[in-house]
Amino acid sequence: MATCFQQQPSNVEDDSVILFSTSSSPEGSTSLSSSFYHSPLSTDNSKTSHKLTVRNLSYTIHLKRSIPDTFFHLGQMPKPVEILKSVSFVARSSEILAIVGPSGTGKSSLLRIISGRVNDKDFDPCSISINDHRMTSPVQLRKICGFVAQEDNLLPLLTVRETLMFSAKFRLKEMTSKEKEERVESLMQELGLSHVADSFVGDQENRGISGGERKRVSIGVDMIHDPPILLLDEPTSGLDSTSALQVIELLASMAKAKRRTVLLSIHQPSYRILRYISNFLVLSHGSVVHNGSLGLLEETIQKLGFQIPTQLNALEFAMEIMPALEASSFKFSVAEDGDSYSYPVWSDEECIRIQQHNDDKQMGNFWFSSLLEIMFLCSRFWKIIYRTKQLFLARTMQAVVGGFGLASVYVKVRKDEEGVAERLGLFAFSLSFLLSSTVEALPIYLQERRVLMKEASRGAYKISSYMIANTIVFMPFLFAVAILFAGPVYWIVGLNPSISAFTFFTFVVWLIILMASSLVLFLSAVSPDFISGNSLICTVLGAFFLFSGYFIPKDNIPKYWLFMYYVSLYRYPLDTLLTNEYWSVRGECFSWHPPDYSHCLLTGNDVLESRGLDKDTRWMNVGIMFGFFLFYRVLCWIILARKASRTTI
Repeated sequence: MATCFQQQPSNVEDDSVILFSTSSSPEGSTSLSSSFYHSPLSTDNSKTSHKLTVRNLSYTIHLKRSIPDTFFHLGQMPKPVEILKSVSFVARSSEILAIVGPSGTGKSSLLRIISGRVNDKDFDPCSISINDHRMTSPVQLRKICGFVAQEDNLLPLLTVRETLMFSAKFRLKEMTSKEKEERVESLMQELGLSHVADSFVGDQENRGISGGERKRVSIGVDMIHDPPILLLDEPTSGLDSTSALQVIELLASMAKAKRRTVLLSIHQPSYRILRYISNFLVLSHGSVVHNGSLGLLEETIQKLGFQIPTQLNALEFAMEIMPALEASSFKFSVAEDGDSYSYPVWSDEECIRIQQHNDDKQMGNFWFSSLLEIMFLCSRFWKIIYRTKQLFLARTMQAVVGGFGLASVYVKVRKDEEGVAERLGLFAFSLSFLLSSTVEALPIYLQERRVLMKEASRGAYKISSYMIANTIVFMPFLFAVAILFAGPVYWIVGLNPSISAFTFFTFVVWLIILMASSLVLFLSAVSPDFISGNSLICTVLGAFFLFSGYFIPKDNIPKYWLFMYYVSLYRYPLDTLLTNEYWSVRGECFSWHPPDYSHCLLTGNDVLESRGLDKDTRWMNVGIMFGFFLFYRVLCWIILARKASRTTI
């Protein structure tokens, strides 16, 4: 993308050299103290300036009709909604441009379009240019612009340093470990976060840093690769006046020191914040009603015959007289300093050549890059699991208490007809317990999903790398859970006294938990929240249990429901556990005919045949269970990849 920019004629250093250069002197650090108000900021003149030009940008959404609306309004299509109407402006380096307007006026939509977070079909390739080079696709803008969403989508159980360090590992793969550490330390100093570097980020449930500090961490995550253009959606939302001022002060400092172009949306800036903002773009109903400095806005208000009250600033008063501003607004031109709208654009041949070059480079580094991503994600997963005490302890205690509790009910089950029924009940209940024991991971998956969507949409790593790392980390953890459950149950109950049978029993318990974790991971990908996700899991598991063959024999299941028997997660492990218990004792008698007990009424083979198990299908069932484990993870990967490609966060 470097070819998009017009380099200055002077001897400019390569970006890779400039990008992470830091001053070792105390004056090089950015302070959030009051000295910022009085001391001039040093500007890095070696960095290339970037001018963002938006010309006649319009955005319309086509609403999808709901089922009730379709029924009551046959033949009527919902009217398209115009979000933005011919928006034009210019944003330059070393300045902050604030997008202001009432709620629902298109501020967030404008920032998402400029940051490339819009579908290709909704993107106008003629409306946005950087340094007079037209941006022809959202992908180009995603690579150039850093975007900080309104919500702080961060992992609460990572420290500030770890959060920024993982971001550096994902997005600065070409740098050495030492260079990444130096970049993180420099960025924390620049953001004023050095004093909380080892504090947890936190959230509503886990105590951590303050709201203003968390917002600065969010800014740091999207600034780790030093984007020339930084876009922020409501960066002061939810902050107190002091924290909001510190955030804007920080952005102004960074814009001047690094010649960065900063655009942000803001609802109602306080008087102290206004002094740091160079220009304002005031929107109303998707149209521009003011584009310029605060002084120009004051002149416009006075020309309309209004007097600004002493207790209000010009921007606050403009919100009250918005209809008058709309009526008097004119079409703004962005042609300044001799600029024209005839922007150069890449030829088709050049686009193809650049794309092929990038593809060749990416293919050469694909496997190595994927391996690094998996390693970094594994490291992060381990930290989160270890620090998520409620999950770690809950799963461990659930296995131990569940195993000993269940074993205490079925102590030394006898080898008679009643014992056969008890063993079948034990296996069925164990299945139900194990498959439902993974539901507590749902809120953690849902919390991680927003972070995953943000990071994957920014190209930090691939969804496939995330799925592989998740599998690698959780498999040994769930194996330990399987051992803690299987040990007491197997030997206290008195199941088949064979080491090989016990080993296979533990292996099957592990596969059951793996299947359940994959199912929960898949359902967390399709569920919007915890309540609906929990309801969906309970419904699916209930249906699987009903058609497992335990309650209703296969021959009695209606034909239109027979498919549920074959896709049930309960059926295959239940048959496998029964086969493991009775296959080696098929000739052993469990019930004799009284009074002389000379005739056997029930053998191990009879128990197996009652379930239709006339062959040893243990390893075939193991393959099917492993297939379910992979199948739900592949489905989850497809859904998450599709969502990441459409995300706007």
